[in-house]
Amino acid sequence: MGLPILSVDSGSRPATSPDVFRSKLSKSTMDPRNPFASVTMGEEPFNFLRALCDGVIAGATAGVVVETVLYPIDTIKTRLQAAHGVSKIHWKGLYSGLAGNLAGVLPASGIFVGIYEPTKHKLLKVFPENLSAFAHLTAGAIGGVAASLIRVPTEVVKQRMQTGQFTSAPNAVRLIVAKEGIRGLYAGYSSFLLRDLPFDAIQFCIYEQLRIGYKIAAQRELSDPENAIIGAFAGALTGAITTPLDVLKTRLMVQGSANQYKGVISCAQMILKEEGPAAFFKGIGPRVLWIGIGGSIFFGVLERSKLVLSQRHFDQVLKP
Repeated sequence: MGLPILSVDSGSRPATSPDVFRSKLSKSTMDPRNPFASVTMGEEPFNFLRALCDGVIAGATAGVVVETVLYPIDTIKTRLQAAHGVSKIHWKGLYSGLAGNLAGVLPASGIFVGIYEPTKHKLLKVFPENLSAFAHLTAGAIGGVAASLIRVPTEVVKQRMQTGQFTSAPNAVRLIVAKEGIRGLYAGYSSFLLRDLPFDAIQFCIYEQLRIGYKIAAQRELSDPENAIIGAFAGALTGAITTPLDVLKTRLMVQGSANQYKGVISCAQMILKEEGPAAFFKGIGPRVLWIGIGGSIFFGVLERSKLVLSQRHFDQVLKP
Protein backbone atom coordinates (compact mmCIF):
# COMPACT_ATOMS: atom_id res chain seq x y z
CA MET A 1 0.00 0.00 0.00
CA GLY A 2 1.30 3.46 -0.78
CA LEU A 3 3.48 5.38 -3.17
CA PRO A 4 5.26 3.53 -5.97
CA ILE A 5 9.03 3.97 -6.19
CA LEU A 6 9.74 5.01 -9.73
CA SER A 7 12.77 5.94 -11.80
CA VAL A 8 12.08 8.92 -14.07
CA ASP A 9 12.89 9.16 -17.76
CA SER A 10 13.00 12.88 -18.42
CA GLY A 11 12.74 12.35 -22.15
CA SER A 12 9.02 11.63 -22.05
CA ARG A 13 6.01 12.51 -19.93
CA PRO A 14 3.45 9.81 -19.07
CA ALA A 15 -0.25 10.26 -19.57
CA THR A 16 -1.94 11.58 -16.46
CA SER A 17 -4.95 9.25 -16.47
CA PRO A 18 -4.97 7.09 -13.31
CA ASP A 19 -5.80 4.05 -15.43
CA VAL A 20 -2.90 4.68 -17.79
CA PHE A 21 -0.67 5.33 -14.77
CA ARG A 22 -1.80 2.03 -13.22
CA SER A 23 -1.18 0.24 -16.51
CA LYS A 24 2.39 1.50 -16.65
CA LEU A 25 2.94 0.39 -13.06
CA SER A 26 1.58 -3.08 -13.79
CA LYS A 27 4.43 -3.71 -16.22
CA SER A 28 7.07 -3.13 -13.58
CA THR A 29 8.83 -5.71 -11.40
CA MET A 30 6.84 -6.90 -8.41
CA ASP A 31 8.36 -6.51 -4.91
CA PRO A 32 6.07 -7.63 -2.03
CA ARG A 33 8.08 -5.68 0.55
CA ASN A 34 7.64 -2.30 -1.12
CA PRO A 35 5.13 -0.56 1.18
CA PHE A 36 2.78 1.20 -1.19
CA ALA A 37 1.95 -0.13 -4.66
CA SER A 38 4.38 -2.99 -4.04
CA VAL A 39 6.28 -2.27 -7.25
CA THR A 40 9.74 -1.04 -7.98
CA MET A 41 11.23 0.70 -11.01
CA GLY A 42 14.45 1.94 -9.48
CA GLU A 43 15.31 3.35 -6.06
CA GLU A 44 14.43 6.62 -4.44
CA PRO A 45 15.01 7.55 -0.77
CA PHE A 46 11.92 6.97 1.34
CA ASN A 47 10.15 10.23 2.12
CA PHE A 48 8.64 9.72 5.59
CA LEU A 49 6.78 13.06 5.66
CA ARG A 50 5.25 12.51 2.24
CA ALA A 51 4.14 8.99 3.21
CA LEU A 52 2.64 10.37 6.43
CA CYS A 53 0.75 13.19 4.71
CA ASP A 54 -0.51 11.05 1.85
CA GLY A 55 -1.60 8.39 4.33
CA VAL A 56 -3.54 10.97 6.33
CA ILE A 57 -5.31 12.29 3.22
CA ALA A 58 -6.13 8.86 1.78
CA GLY A 59 -7.19 7.43 5.15
CA ALA A 60 -9.43 10.39 6.00
CA THR A 61 -11.10 10.23 2.59
CA ALA A 62 -11.76 6.49 2.83
CA GLY A 63 -12.96 6.74 6.44
CA VAL A 64 -15.51 9.49 5.75
CA VAL A 65 -16.90 7.75 2.66
CA VAL A 66 -17.40 4.37 4.31
CA GLU A 67 -18.81 5.82 7.54
CA THR A 68 -21.41 7.90 5.69
CA VAL A 69 -22.56 5.03 3.48
CA LEU A 70 -22.81 2.38 6.20
CA TYR A 71 -23.82 4.36 9.28
CA PRO A 72 -27.43 3.00 9.41
CA ILE A 73 -26.17 -0.61 9.54
CA ASP A 74 -23.81 0.32 12.36
CA THR A 75 -26.70 1.91 14.26
CA ILE A 76 -28.79 -1.27 13.96
CA LYS A 77 -25.82 -3.36 15.12
CA THR A 78 -25.27 -1.13 18.15
CA ARG A 79 -28.94 -1.26 19.17
CA LEU A 80 -28.99 -5.06 18.87
CA GLN A 81 -25.91 -5.41 21.06
CA ALA A 82 -27.08 -2.89 23.66
CA ALA A 83 -30.48 -4.57 24.04
CA HIS A 84 -30.84 -6.82 27.09
CA GLY A 85 -32.74 -10.06 26.63
CA VAL A 86 -35.54 -9.60 24.10
CA SER A 87 -35.84 -5.82 24.30
CA LYS A 88 -37.53 -4.18 21.32
CA ILE A 89 -35.24 -2.57 18.72
CA HIS A 90 -36.18 0.93 17.46
CA TRP A 91 -35.75 1.60 13.75
CA LYS A 92 -36.02 5.39 13.73
CA GLY A 93 -33.09 7.81 13.65
CA LEU A 94 -30.64 5.48 11.95
CA TYR A 95 -28.42 8.45 11.08
CA SER A 96 -28.50 9.81 14.62
CA GLY A 97 -25.05 11.13 15.56
CA LEU A 98 -23.54 10.94 12.07
CA ALA A 99 -22.25 14.53 11.93
CA GLY A 100 -20.50 14.28 15.27
CA ASN A 101 -19.11 10.89 14.34
CA LEU A 102 -17.66 12.17 11.08
CA ALA A 103 -15.85 14.88 13.03
CA GLY A 104 -14.02 12.09 14.82
CA VAL A 105 -13.76 9.56 11.98
CA LEU A 106 -11.98 11.98 9.64
CA PRO A 107 -8.94 12.64 11.89
CA ALA A 108 -8.94 9.12 13.37
CA SER A 109 -8.85 7.41 9.95
CA GLY A 110 -6.27 9.89 8.77
CA ILE A 111 -4.04 9.32 11.79
CA PHE A 112 -4.36 5.55 11.51
CA VAL A 113 -3.31 5.29 7.87
CA GLY A 114 -0.81 8.13 8.26
CA ILE A 115 0.96 6.17 11.01
CA TYR A 116 0.42 2.75 9.44
CA GLU A 117 2.03 3.42 6.05
CA PRO A 118 5.45 4.74 7.12
CA THR A 119 5.59 2.32 10.07
CA LYS A 120 4.90 -0.56 7.70
CA HIS A 121 7.65 0.67 5.40
CA LYS A 122 10.20 0.72 8.21
CA LEU A 123 9.14 -2.66 9.62
CA LEU A 124 9.27 -4.36 6.22
CA LYS A 125 12.97 -3.49 6.17
CA VAL A 126 13.45 -5.04 9.61
CA PHE A 127 11.54 -8.30 9.13
CA PRO A 128 12.70 -10.87 6.56
CA GLU A 129 10.50 -11.18 3.48
CA ASN A 130 8.88 -14.43 4.64
CA LEU A 131 7.74 -12.69 7.86
CA SER A 132 6.17 -9.64 6.21
CA ALA A 133 2.86 -10.52 7.87
CA PHE A 134 4.36 -9.59 11.25
CA ALA A 135 5.27 -6.17 9.87
CA HIS A 136 1.65 -5.64 8.78
CA LEU A 137 0.29 -6.91 12.12
CA THR A 138 2.59 -4.66 14.13
CA ALA A 139 2.02 -1.59 11.97
CA GLY A 140 -1.74 -2.09 12.24
CA ALA A 141 -1.57 -2.30 16.03
CA ILE A 142 0.62 0.82 16.30
CA GLY A 143 -1.71 2.75 14.00
CA GLY A 144 -4.67 1.59 16.07
CA VAL A 145 -3.17 2.80 19.34
CA ALA A 146 -2.47 6.24 17.86
CA ALA A 147 -5.97 6.55 16.38
CA SER A 148 -7.68 5.29 19.56
CA LEU A 149 -7.14 8.63 21.31
CA ILE A 150 -9.73 10.08 18.93
CA ARG A 151 -11.68 6.95 18.06
CA VAL A 152 -12.78 6.13 21.61
CA PRO A 153 -14.46 9.46 22.49
CA THR A 154 -16.04 9.47 19.04
CA GLU A 155 -17.34 5.93 19.52
CA VAL A 156 -18.70 6.69 23.01
CA VAL A 157 -20.63 9.74 21.77
CA LYS A 158 -21.86 7.90 18.66
CA GLN A 159 -23.16 4.88 20.52
CA ARG A 160 -24.86 6.94 23.25
CA MET A 161 -26.68 8.84 20.49
CA GLN A 162 -27.52 5.67 18.57
CA THR A 163 -29.17 4.23 21.67
CA GLY A 164 -31.21 7.43 22.18
CA GLN A 165 -29.42 8.82 25.26
CA PHE A 166 -28.58 12.15 23.58
CA THR A 167 -29.89 14.13 20.62
CA SER A 168 -26.73 15.96 19.49
CA ALA A 169 -22.99 15.41 19.67
CA PRO A 170 -22.16 18.70 21.49
CA ASN A 171 -24.78 17.98 24.16
CA ALA A 172 -23.53 14.43 24.48
CA VAL A 173 -19.94 15.57 25.08
CA ARG A 174 -21.01 18.28 27.53
CA LEU A 175 -23.30 16.04 29.59
CA ILE A 176 -20.92 13.06 29.61
CA VAL A 177 -18.09 15.26 30.90
CA ALA A 178 -20.40 16.91 33.45
CA LYS A 179 -21.70 13.62 34.85
CA GLU A 180 -18.76 11.29 34.38
CA GLY A 181 -15.77 13.55 33.84
CA ILE A 182 -13.25 13.25 31.01
CA ARG A 183 -12.98 9.55 31.84
CA GLY A 184 -16.57 9.17 30.65
CA LEU A 185 -15.45 9.91 27.10
CA TYR A 186 -13.04 6.99 27.39
CA ALA A 187 -15.56 4.54 28.84
CA GLY A 188 -14.73 1.06 27.66
CA TYR A 189 -11.26 2.12 26.51
CA SER A 190 -9.68 -1.18 27.54
CA SER A 191 -12.37 -3.19 25.75
CA PHE A 192 -12.05 -0.90 22.73
CA LEU A 193 -8.34 -1.66 22.51
CA LEU A 194 -9.08 -5.32 23.17
CA ARG A 195 -11.34 -5.33 20.12
CA ASP A 196 -9.76 -2.79 17.79
CA LEU A 197 -6.07 -3.59 18.11
CA PRO A 198 -6.59 -7.24 17.06
CA PHE A 199 -9.15 -6.10 14.49
CA ASP A 200 -6.89 -3.49 12.87
CA ALA A 201 -3.88 -5.78 12.92
CA ILE A 202 -5.71 -8.84 11.55
CA GLN A 203 -7.72 -6.96 8.92
CA PHE A 204 -4.78 -5.09 7.45
CA CYS A 205 -2.56 -8.17 7.61
CA ILE A 206 -5.11 -10.32 5.75
CA TYR A 207 -5.68 -7.56 3.20
CA GLU A 208 -1.98 -6.91 2.59
CA GLN A 209 -1.05 -10.59 2.34
CA LEU A 210 -3.90 -11.34 -0.07
CA ARG A 211 -2.89 -8.36 -2.21
CA ILE A 212 0.73 -9.44 -2.29
CA GLY A 213 -0.17 -13.02 -3.23
CA TYR A 214 -2.66 -11.93 -5.88
CA LYS A 215 -0.22 -9.45 -7.43
CA ILE A 216 2.60 -11.98 -7.56
CA ALA A 217 0.29 -14.51 -9.23
CA ALA A 218 -1.19 -11.98 -11.67
CA GLN A 219 2.12 -10.14 -12.31
CA ARG A 220 0.27 -6.83 -12.47
CA GLU A 221 -1.32 -4.13 -10.37
CA LEU A 222 -4.82 -4.86 -9.06
CA SER A 223 -7.89 -3.10 -10.38
CA ASP A 224 -10.28 -1.16 -8.14
CA PRO A 225 -12.87 -3.99 -8.09
CA GLU A 226 -10.15 -6.51 -7.13
CA ASN A 227 -8.96 -4.30 -4.27
CA ALA A 228 -12.57 -3.94 -3.14
CA ILE A 229 -13.22 -7.70 -3.18
CA ILE A 230 -10.08 -8.43 -1.17
CA GLY A 231 -11.02 -5.67 1.28
CA ALA A 232 -14.52 -7.09 1.69
CA PHE A 233 -13.21 -10.58 2.45
CA ALA A 234 -10.63 -9.29 4.94
CA GLY A 235 -13.22 -7.11 6.68
CA ALA A 236 -15.97 -9.72 6.90
CA LEU A 237 -13.68 -12.43 8.25
CA THR A 238 -12.11 -10.14 10.83
CA GLY A 239 -15.51 -8.77 11.83
CA ALA A 240 -16.89 -12.24 12.54
CA ILE A 241 -13.87 -13.26 14.60
CA THR A 242 -13.99 -10.15 16.79
CA THR A 243 -17.77 -9.97 17.38
CA PRO A 244 -17.60 -11.12 21.05
CA LEU A 245 -15.06 -8.36 21.76
CA ASP A 246 -17.35 -5.88 20.03
CA VAL A 247 -20.29 -6.89 22.24
CA LEU A 248 -18.19 -6.33 25.38
CA LYS A 249 -17.03 -2.95 24.10
CA THR A 250 -20.58 -1.86 23.30
CA ARG A 251 -22.00 -2.86 26.70
CA LEU A 252 -19.22 -1.03 28.56
CA MET A 253 -19.54 2.12 26.46
CA VAL A 254 -23.32 2.51 26.68
CA GLN A 255 -23.72 1.79 30.40
CA GLY A 256 -23.05 5.43 31.33
CA SER A 257 -22.85 6.32 35.02
CA ALA A 258 -24.83 3.23 36.04
CA ASN A 259 -21.58 1.24 36.28
CA GLN A 260 -23.41 -2.03 35.82
CA TYR A 261 -20.13 -3.62 34.77
CA LYS A 262 -16.85 -3.21 36.67
CA GLY A 263 -14.68 -4.04 33.69
CA VAL A 264 -14.16 -6.37 30.75
CA ILE A 265 -14.08 -9.58 32.84
CA SER A 266 -17.08 -8.52 34.94
CA CYS A 267 -19.02 -7.67 31.80
CA ALA A 268 -18.22 -11.01 30.18
CA GLN A 269 -19.18 -12.96 33.30
CA MET A 270 -22.49 -11.13 33.71
CA ILE A 271 -23.46 -11.56 30.05
CA LEU A 272 -22.61 -15.25 30.16
CA LYS A 273 -24.56 -15.75 33.39
CA GLU A 274 -27.67 -13.75 32.49
CA GLU A 275 -27.95 -14.22 28.73
CA GLY A 276 -25.84 -17.22 27.78
CA PRO A 277 -23.02 -17.69 25.25
CA ALA A 278 -25.20 -16.69 22.29
CA ALA A 279 -25.28 -13.10 23.56
CA PHE A 280 -21.61 -12.70 22.64
CA PHE A 281 -22.59 -13.00 18.99
CA LYS A 282 -25.45 -10.51 19.06
CA GLY A 283 -25.37 -8.32 15.98
CA ILE A 284 -22.94 -10.59 14.12
CA GLY A 285 -25.09 -10.45 10.98
CA PRO A 286 -25.17 -6.67 10.57
CA ARG A 287 -21.58 -6.46 11.87
CA VAL A 288 -20.19 -8.82 9.22
CA LEU A 289 -22.35 -7.16 6.56
CA TRP A 290 -21.31 -3.69 7.68
CA ILE A 291 -17.59 -4.43 7.94
CA GLY A 292 -17.52 -6.57 4.80
CA ILE A 293 -19.10 -3.85 2.69
CA GLY A 294 -17.11 -1.27 4.64
CA GLY A 295 -13.86 -3.08 3.90
CA SER A 296 -14.75 -3.13 0.24
CA ILE A 297 -15.46 0.60 0.14
CA PHE A 298 -12.62 1.60 2.49
CA PHE A 299 -9.82 -0.26 0.75
CA GLY A 300 -11.18 0.55 -2.70
CA VAL A 301 -11.27 4.29 -1.93
CA LEU A 302 -7.96 4.08 -0.06
CA GLU A 303 -6.06 2.48 -2.95
CA ARG A 304 -7.61 4.83 -5.50
CA SER A 305 -6.76 7.87 -3.35
CA LYS A 306 -3.17 6.70 -2.94
CA LEU A 307 -2.87 6.09 -6.68
CA VAL A 308 -4.08 9.61 -7.43
CA LEU A 309 -1.62 11.06 -4.91
CA SER A 310 1.17 8.91 -6.37
CA GLN A 311 0.42 10.19 -9.84
CA ARG A 312 0.41 13.76 -8.59
CA HIS A 313 3.87 13.35 -7.06
CA PHE A 314 5.13 11.63 -10.19
CA ASP A 315 3.89 14.48 -12.38
CA GLN A 316 5.52 17.05 -10.09
CA VAL A 317 8.87 15.28 -10.44
CA LEU A 318 8.60 15.47 -14.23
CA LYS A 319 7.85 19.20 -14.31
CA PRO A 320 10.73 21.17 -15.87
